[in-house]
Parts: sequence; C-alpha cells; structure tokens
Amino acid sequence: MTGNNDDPKSDELPPGERTPAIPTELPVLPLRDTVLFPNSFMPLAVARETSVRLIDDAIANGKLIAVFTQRDASVEEPTQSDLYTVGTATHIHKMFKLPDGSLRLIVQGLARLRLDTVLSSAPYLRAQVTPAAEGTNDADRLEIDALARNIKTNFQQVVSLSPLLSDDLQTLASNIVEPGRLADFIASSLTTISTAVKQEVLETLDIRARMDNLNRILIKELEVLELGSKIQSQVQSEVGKNQREYFLREQMKAIQKELGEGDDQTKENEELAEKIEMAGMPEAVKKEALRELDRLSKMPVAAAEYTVARTYLDWLVALPWAKRTEEVIDLPKTKQVLDADHSGLEKAKDRILEYLAVRKLNPEVKGPILCFLGPPGVGKTSLARSIANSIGRKFVRVSLGGMRDEAEIRGHRRTYIGALPGQIVQGLRRAESKNPVFILDEIDKLGSDFRGDPASALLEVLDPEQNNSFRDHYLDVPFDLSEVLFLTTANVLDPIPAALRDRMEVLELAGYTEEEKLQIAFEHLIAKQVKNNGLTPEQVAFAEPAIRNVIRGYTREAGVRNLEREIGALCRKVARRRAEGDETNVVITPETVIEMLGAPSYLDEEIENRTKDPGVAVGLAWTPAGGEVLFVEASRMQGGGSLTLTGHLGDVMKESARTALSWFRAHAAHYGVDPSFYKDSEIHLHVPSGAIPKDGPSAGVTMVSALASQLTGRPVRGDIAMTGEITLSGRVLPVGGIKEKVLAARRHGITELIMPRQNEKNVKEDLTEDLRKELTIHFVSEISEAVAIALQPGAQQTTTPMPVDTPAEPAPVA
Repeated sequence: MTGNNDDPKSDELPPGERTPAIPTELPVLPLRDTVLFPNSFMPLAVARETSVRLIDDAIANGKLIAVFTQRDASVEEPTQSDLYTVGTATHIHKMFKLPDGSLRLIVQGLARLRLDTVLSSAPYLRAQVTPAAEGTNDADRLEIDALARNIKTNFQQVVSLSPLLSDDLQTLASNIVEPGRLADFIASSLTTISTAVKQEVLETLDIRARMDNLNRILIKELEVLELGSKIQSQVQSEVGKNQREYFLREQMKAIQKELGEGDDQTKENEELAEKIEMAGMPEAVKKEALRELDRLSKMPVAAAEYTVARTYLDWLVALPWAKRTEEVIDLPKTKQVLDADHSGLEKAKDRILEYLAVRKLNPEVKGPILCFLGPPGVGKTSLARSIANSIGRKFVRVSLGGMRDEAEIRGHRRTYIGALPGQIVQGLRRAESKNPVFILDEIDKLGSDFRGDPASALLEVLDPEQNNSFRDHYLDVPFDLSEVLFLTTANVLDPIPAALRDRMEVLELAGYTEEEKLQIAFEHLIAKQVKNNGLTPEQVAFAEPAIRNVIRGYTREAGVRNLEREIGALCRKVARRRAEGDETNVVITPETVIEMLGAPSYLDEEIENRTKDPGVAVGLAWTPAGGEVLFVEASRMQGGGSLTLTGHLGDVMKESARTALSWFRAHAAHYGVDPSFYKDSEIHLHVPSGAIPKDGPSAGVTMVSALASQLTGRPVRGDIAMTGEITLSGRVLPVGGIKEKVLAARRHGITELIMPRQNEKNVKEDLTEDLRKELTIHFVSEISEAVAIALQPGAQQTTTPMPVDTPAEPAPVA
C-alpha cells in the first residue's frame, strides 16, 4: 500500500492461462536466503533501488520476472557468477508500496528457468533464460508413486511434530496428485531446511531423483523433531513435577495457616535467616551462610546432609561476629584489682598496665601476645583471670597440655563425621564476645605426631599481622582474632618452637619469697580453706609463726600450692575435732602444726651437718618448679689419675667438672697442694639425688669449691651457697634463674651467697629490697675469689686424709 492510500496494484493470470508463455529475455530479481518454487505463492520484500525499479518496469510490461537465488546473501550488486543457474519464472500478483520507498510483493512461481547469459546489469539485471524441462521415466512410475506416499506420510508426521508448520499443510499436500508439484510444495513449506538444500531440490529436474532427495530430507527432519519432542517432553515432565510440588507445598502452607499450625522446617529456616541478618557477619561470610541456608531449605529433613548443614549454620550464627565487651580502662582500679588478687608479680602487672595505658590513648592498637613463664603454683593462670576481671572482658581458658592434633586448633573439615571447629572458635563461642582475654595454658606441653603439629597451627593465631583473617577448617570463612588479648603460660621455654617463641613477649614470674607467701596465706589461702572445710574464722585462727613453720618445714616450693594443701590439712584436723564433739575454738601455733602434721619434712640443720666435713659444697640450681639447693661431694682416693663423675649428670655438667679439676690442678700450689697429686690419686665427684637428671654449667664454682675443700682439708662454710659458670682461665661467668636460686637458698636458711659479678644487675632488678637486706651476696669475677670466701679459713680437717705427699704451707690466695 502506497503512502497516498491508493489501492494496491494487483492482477491475476487469466483463468485459461495458468502458465503463460515465457519470453527468452526477462528482468532478473536476485533473492537473498530465499528459494521460490514453481506453483507456490510467496511474499517478498524489495528494498534495493535497482530491484524497486525492476518491479516498477515489470508491472508495466506484463508482470513477468525471473527470480534467481544469490549464492552469497551479503553481495549487494550480484553478477551472473553470484547467482545460482536454476531459478523460477515468476508472476507478480500484488504489490504494496511502503512510505520508506520499499515494496512488498506477493508472487507466484510458474516454472523452472535456466540462466544462460546476463544481457545487462543497468539499471537492473536482464538475462537470457530458457525453460528447464522436468524429466521422468515411465519405468519409474511405480517407484515414484511409492515415494509420493512415503513423502506424504513423513510430511504429515513432520507437520504434527513441528510447532512452526500449520496443520492445513497436511490437507494441501494430500490433495496434490502430480509428484513433481508435490515435491516442490513440500520443499517450499519446510522452514527448517537451509537455502542450499532447497536450491538443490529446485535444481533436480528428474522427478524421481527429486522425490528421493526430498524423502531423505524429511526422514532426517523427522528424526530431529522426534528427538526434540522427546527432550521437550522430559523437560515439561520435570517442570510439571516441580510445579506440582510447589503448588502442593503452597496449598499445604495455606491449610496449615488456616489450622493455626506451621511447617517446623520452614519456621526454622526463617529463624535462621533472621539470625544471619542479626549476626553482623562480614559480607563474604553472610553470602556463604545464605548459600548454605538455601541448600538446607531444599533438603528433606531425613537427608544425611541436613544435620551437617544445620549444625554448620548453627555455629555460624552463634559466633560473636560483631559482639564485643565494652571495656572500661581505669588504671587505678585495674591496679587495685591486680594487687588485691596477687601479691608480688610486679613485672607482669606493670606490663599489663602499660598495655592498657596505650590502649586508652590509641584504641586501635593491637594486643600483645604475653607469655607468663614461671614454676607451677605462682599464679600464672589466676593472674590472667584477674586481668580479664580488671578490664571488664570475658575470660576463656584452653589447656594445651598433651594436645597433639592440629585439628584441635584449626578444627576438622566438614567432610568428617562429627566434625567440630577448633578450640579457638569454640572458646569464642563460649565467651560470646570477639574481644575476650584468651589464655592458652601450658603452651610448653604441646606435642606433635602423625596428626599434625599444634604449635605450628598456633603461629597464625598468635601473630597480630595474620590473625585478622583466621580461617578455621570447619567454618572455612575468615574470622577476625585481632581484638582478642591472647595470654599464654609455660613452665619452661625450651620445648616451645623458636618461631612460636618469637611471637610472644615473655614475662618471667619467679617464685615467692617467704614474706610474700606469708602475705598470700593470710590474704587468700587461709580464708579459702577455712570456708571449704566448713569452718568459720571464729572457730579456727592461724598464728603467724605457725604459717612460717609450715612454709619452712613442710613446703619448700616456688609457688603456694603445697602451702595451701598443708593449710587445708590443718583445717581438716580442726573440722574432724568439731565433728567428733570438741567445740573448742582452735588457734594454730607452731606446736599445733607439729602435732597435726607430724615432724617437719625439711630441717635447716641438714646443710650444717652435710658440710661439716671437707669436700662438700652447696650449689644452687634452677628447675621448672623453681630453684633448688644442690650438694656437690668430692672424694679423693688412691688411684692412677682418673676422674669419676656420678649423679645422673648431663654432658655440660660433666664438662664443668673436668674444667674445675683442670683449673685446680693448674693452681694447686697456691692452695698448698702438691701439683702432682693427680698422678697417684683418683678423684670422684658426686651430686646426690642420682635419680634426677642434672645438667647445665652453673655448678662450676660449686665443683671447684668442693675439690678445693677435699684436697686442702678445709670444710666449706655451711651457711653459704654458690652458683656460676667457670672457665679454664679462672673467670666466673653469669648464669640465669637468679631469683629462683636466691629464693631456694632463702628457703633453706642460707644467708650468704656467692654469685658472678655480672649477675649483680639481676639481683637489683629481680629481688626486693627486704630480701636483699636479709642476705649477704658476694659478687666475684675470679674462681680464686669464690674459693677464698667459700672455704673456712684456717680450719683443720676433721677426718684423716689419705697418705699423700706432704703439702707445703698454703700460699696466699691469688
């Protein structure tokens, strides 16, 4: 239809002339991706300028044109080589002009044409054409009839399966009798076959061959449609099933809602979704939680994975992703709480107060990883609890003693039955806060085996630069541990791997002095034990001398655990008396202590008795349980110049003994001993308590003093103890564990000590002023100084020495 609403130009073939005479020269209309068959009608769109002009001229000159399909649809101005050689003579039935200048045609194919020669290309293509006669053989008539029937049957099935073909095509095809025309009709009706295939059918002039080719095309098309129909049926079946389940679920929900009932699983899922929203998770964690919840909502409750997924979500929503305890930093109050809970331990308290002071000025500062190092019973764990109480944080304690499985720290993967998160995540869930005080107790007792190394797993936990994205194996999402104040405790540092030790700031907590133990007993232990044993302060009272007696005679330890046990034993004795009918209030005195606890386990006069003979010196040793007094005994006998060492000594201690003997042999003349004494003598050094392994270099001074005492016949003073490493040149080198050793000497009633001069700074820093006033400490830098102080001056030996060469008069001490 044109823009001025004129009627479209139309015309039809005269009734008696269905196939008019075809001229030998016709205008050629190239078609793109379209094949026009004889005896078929087709709408065409014409937009090319040359094609529009061609149609206008054709309308004026008989309405006959030749239609040929382009080999390549992208060619804009095709030539003879760009067109297929077989086309169709076409009659234009109707033409519509559109406002944009293009045309819409309805054309009818008349007969096959063969393109002979293009006569002109301007203003449009004109070519010389000849009719392409169709051929058939009478002998093939029977086969053609059979093919026609097969083609009709197959075409009916194709039409019934294809949603693109109208059912009317079956009726039209069944009414066509002529085989060639049937083939052309069906080929033109199939919209799914390609242009090249249609052109091949058009170019096949032999009717039997054309029908055979078309039959093959239909069979292939039928197979494709049947497969597609099968796939579509399966999809629709599945979709229908899902839709049916969905509708049934919705109906069930509506019914339950009307009845006032609810779907438990739906309620649980909705509650979980609310908890996930309220938990304050980071975006990545929230995304993972919602993904898992979506999986859970699609699982039946009876599924094996349901419990696993539900437990995982319960852990995720229970963790304190955004919950934290608001701490109140009040330094005077914190100091007051720490002092009230613990006597002494000034270094540890000062370090905590320093951290809190910095945090008050800079709330973003990362917490230190502190390690409280000290013997058992000095209050390492209780100090951590006091720190939590003083700053208002939650407290979590995890004991690492004997832990061998790396999964105890990082958790088990969810693929394992009964998997759970590690102790770090479990502790945070118990605390319900992301910034608790988290104590890792007995970190030096960690083990390792084929299940992994927990100490290595702690490297990430205890590193402030890494633990802000700690990933537990069970959760498999990052959790921020940077706000946790981690505290660890240990008795010794040696078992802790170097990398883990490097991440911690070590604070040494040495043992308590007698005065500190006395204060702890009266401020904490007595009240606790009186209450635990069902007594009241009026029913039992403790005198100060009694507690001193217990400390000195019954408990020689660095901490106060045994002291608490002995106080508890005294309370139990009183409780028994009251239970038996004796209602008398009891005051615990030194005499009462001996009556109730028996004879003292430790006697001060033991050291005096053991050192009255030459050859016995008192040393000081450090142990994981605190300091201890160590005796070194030397004996000389007739022999052939050998040194015997006993007492379960380690290699370092054996080397110290050989060094001590070598130094004394080199300086024997200074002490009035024949330098050749070793030629006819055998020296035996023994350290009692032979079942206990001993090692370390700090007994060197003690060994020299014992050898000098034995060989000179001068006993070592009974009120003096010593420690220090020695060298062959006679130097005394510094040692560790000074406070523990001093406290051990004080517990045994020793009042004088010999120590390396380089340890003088440790004495001033580690010992209280009151303790230093009670002791006389001799600082030495040469072995000769230590020997001169240790030996009793001018004392005669009390036992008969073995016959040796007569010694000369003692020379002055170097």
